[in-house]
Amino acid sequence: MKRHTARQKALQALFQYDLGQIEPLEAMENVLQEGKGDDFLEKLVLGVANNQKEIDGILRDHLEKWTLDRVATVDRTILRMAVYEMKYEEEIPGNVTINEAIELAKVFGDDQSGRFINGVLSKVAVTLSR
Repeated sequence: MKRHTARQKALQALFQYDLGQIEPLEAMENVLQEGKGDDFLEKLVLGVANNQKEIDGILRDHLEKWTLDRVATVDRTILRMAVYEMKYEEEIPGNVTINEAIELAKVFGDDQSGRFINGVLSKVAVTLSR
């Protein structure tokens, strides 16, 4: 599975996890529908789920005029995935992560999602690079 596809599947699984509070592994099974997953997909889903408190803290520090609860579920999920990658997946360049997050937002979010996600993640990138 390509990383882009894994990110799409991870987004779908984490969206289910966020909305329904089902277990991350069950959410992955739901989106794969008997298809084959891969290590990157599992790492993303479990990494976000296991580090969500820290990731949410980082996001709260970088949201202006928004609370994390007010952010659309799709956008919040994309932001969490990207922050996880930027903080814990050191072999993936930050600009690649941000570009992938913007592309996911264009497909799954609304008209403003890409711009919003780019703004938040650009601020996060500056902080994490210190």
